[in-house]
Amino acid sequence: MAYIPALRFSWLTRYYDPVVQATTRETTFKRHLVDEAGLEAGHRVLDLGCGTGTLAINIKRRYPNVVVSGLDGDPKILDIASKKAVEAGVDIVLETGMSHRLPFPDGSFDRIFSTLFFHHLTHEDKMRTLGEVYRTLTPGGKLCVGDWGKAQNLLMRVLFLPVQILDGFETTTDNVNGLLPGLICKAGFAPVREIKNYATMFGTISLHEAMKPAI
Repeated sequence: MAYIPALRFSWLTRYYDPVVQATTRETTFKRHLVDEAGLEAGHRVLDLGCGTGTLAINIKRRYPNVVVSGLDGDPKILDIASKKAVEAGVDIVLETGMSHRLPFPDGSFDRIFSTLFFHHLTHEDKMRTLGEVYRTLTPGGKLCVGDWGKAQNLLMRVLFLPVQILDGFETTTDNVNGLLPGLICKAGFAPVREIKNYATMFGTISLHEAMKPAI
């Protein structure tokens, strides 16, 4: 599994937060994703591919009694996340690791979030990652995903081309063709439903939630 940094190139990492904020309606779609997650005191939460920690920090601010962890494969971007967490005055656990080999025991989390991450993965690595997500969720746990999705119209499809050029056609094609929900189902989750989609200046952001069946 080849690691692709945020914005593809390491030298662009410093620009990640302002670019994402300006182009993806980040505050709006992440708030909606968290609103739908049904978080409760004592829940254990993982932000998978947490990047600079924006979502993990926001979850901890809103739900102080939730245990929040973030995982990313890029130590440099985790350094940024750590500094942001200190500035925000929140306690989150940040770990370096790869999504296809999560360093957590079975059933470690009640909720796993992923935003703008799956489009960095090849088809094979999407499936490997979803298998690890399934393994580390508790029965009845929920996966909450916000990522590039099926284009709502021709304009959204054209606007997505720069993302594909930057992040790679191999990794982004499943997303823009609307295949991610089916891959989540294939990994064993049921039901899988789209919560909402948003038109942005670089294409369609789709929000999905998926349940790991309770035993």
